[in-house]
Amino acid sequence: MAARATRGQQDPPPRARPRSTTAALDQDINPLQRLIQQRLREQGLSYGDVARRGGLPRSTVYTLATTRNLARPPRPATIDALAKGLDVPVSAVRAAAAESTGLHYYDEAPSGQEHLSDPERELLIASIDELTPEERRHVLALVESLRRRASPESAESPGPAEPADG
Repeated sequence: MAARATRGQQDPPPRARPRSTTAALDQDINPLQRLIQQRLREQGLSYGDVARRGGLPRSTVYTLATTRNLARPPRPATIDALAKGLDVPVSAVRAAAAESTGLHYYDEAPSGQEHLSDPERELLIASIDELTPEERRHVLALVESLRRRASPESAESPGPAEPADG
């Protein structure tokens, strides 16, 4: 595989593909590829942009974004730099890289609650590690209030429910 210098050249963003082609290809890529390609589309970045922001060779970003079967996860320094270049939490890149090599960090979703390819969920889970204890308490309070609102009949809600007429 030959590498070529592309200083100053912009890679065409992956979003140029037709939507149906992109959806079909998303099923045939690993989680790290999916994360990289999603962030490229969202931010309108090229491989070179991500490489510069993270301090990586462009060829490394390209290889990670296009290699379907990773033999092993990238080195920790590469994961850190890729996270910086993509502007995502390191834990999100680490989890995607591990899963791409057959390792999994999180349990499967409960039956009936499939969360396949839910980038918002993955980013939320990964971001928790980067919050301070106080910030996590705030997030927990928000989540608990949303859960109570979603199921008011829950027996786990703190305190008695107020009467409707009063």
